[in-house]
Parts: sequence; C-alpha cells; structure tokens
Amino acid sequence: MTAYSILAVTPSDDSWVPGYIEPVGKIIAKHGGRYLARTTSHEQVEGTDQPAALRVILEWPNAQAARDFVNDPEYAPYLQARTNGSTSLHFIVEGKDDLA
Repeated sequence: MTAYSILAVTPSDDSWVPGYIEPVGKIIAKHGGRYLARTTSHEQVEGTDQPAALRVILEWPNAQAARDFVNDPEYAPYLQARTNGSTSLHFIVEGKDDLA
C-alpha cells in the first residue's frame, strides 16, 4: 500500500541544505520514494498555527520503504545534519481510508 512522508522543516542553520539535497534524493530513490512536493509555498488553513519554512511530501511504495529510508545507515549523517540544523517534523501516512 502506498505511503507518504509529510515533513515540516524550518532551518535554524541552512548550511546543511546544499550538501543534503542531491545525495538524499538518491537515497530516497534507492528505497522507491519520490518527491511530490518540496516547497515554501504552503498555507495553513485550519488549527493552531504550526509554522514551517518548508513542507515536503514524499511518496513511497509502502510504509516499510519509508521506515527503511529513515533507518538507512547511508542516510544517518544527513538526518543528523537536518535535525541539528532545523526544527523538523516527519510523519509517515499510509495511503488508506480507515473511515470508509
């Protein structure tokens, strides 16, 4: 079942960004993922304000592929750079309707 990563990222030190984008894109692809959106163009229309500079949506073949990406040792230094240089939230959402 398709799954999605939804991230909210606000860099506190953006020096990690240039060295992150290309290699992490390759690691994402290795796990069958692809970017659907990487944008600063977003608007919150409901709920308590949850500001973020960047919103990212990734599509995965399944939730396990997303977890495998997050836990990939090759990704570890990039994850650390992102978490040290930003405030980030990452959710994995399965593409299903539990209320149907």
